[in-house]
Amino acid sequence: MSISKVRGYLKGFNADGRIIELSESSATVELAAQALGCEGKRIAKTLSFAVGDGAILVVAAGDAKIDNHSFKETFGVKAKMLSFDDVEAKIGHAVGGVCPFAINDGVKVYLDESLKRFETVFPACGSSNSAIELSLPELERFSRFDAWVDVCKAWREE
Repeated sequence: MSISKVRGYLKGFNADGRIIELSESSATVELAAQALGCEGKRIAKTLSFAVGDGAILVVAAGDAKIDNHSFKETFGVKAKMLSFDDVEAKIGHAVGGVCPFAINDGVKVYLDESLKRFETVFPACGSSNSAIELSLPELERFSRFDAWVDVCKAWREE
């Protein structure tokens, strides 16, 4: 599983010992929140999209949904998630464990504004039963992100 790849990657930041391996699945926002004992919106879900021949990742808060109009304005293409079968080959992690760490070369990482509400968030670590609690500066550094974007809806107080 790619958790060992993520563990090796995070070792470069002296953070490998902070990976939380759960006895139950954390493959969805709801399952992760329940397993970690936190609000679902603090789960940093990593969504994979096709852009041209490649792929990008958008890391967003657990309660956020992609806003198709904003996505197209930002990236110049319609939001099209990678198919289940393409995720592992294009990103380097299987569905349920996709995270912005130890990913394939050429995959750009974008962090969504929906995360900025929190001191810490919980992204996965390459498997369907792992996570790590990170501050936003740590998430920026560890993910080697390309930019902050505002491509999600349904999370702002209306």
